[in-house]
Amino acid sequence: MTDSLYRETILDHNRNPRNKGTLEPADYSYEDVNPLCGDEIRIDMRSDGERVTEIRFSGRGCAISQAAASMLMEMVEGLPLNEVKAIGREDLLEELGVPISPARMKCAMLGLKVLKAGLYGASPADDAF
Repeated sequence: MTDSLYRETILDHNRNPRNKGTLEPADYSYEDVNPLCGDEIRIDMRSDGERVTEIRFSGRGCAISQAAASMLMEMVEGLPLNEVKAIGREDLLEELGVPISPARMKCAMLGLKVLKAGLYGASPADDAF
């Protein structure tokens, strides 16, 4: 794919986010904010104990944070929980397919941070993801 196609994909996910909404009740629910820019992401997930059966995100923010969260939802729905836990920054960056500047990296990774924190029960201040 060319950079312009990746950019179009990001714009499409921002305009038409996949799996946007909430799940009540959820097996895992977590939210966090990027204090630098104010992006907010909440992720609700249901599992059968082994794999993700449903996942939704809600929140607001820049195109990168919202598109990355939308793309992440598509990546993890249906995956075994151990595979979700193994998803890293590089996996999401590869999925995004465009260079992300250091200033925008926290925007792009907020959804992944929230997902991992929810699965591992981390505190919002933990920035290890």
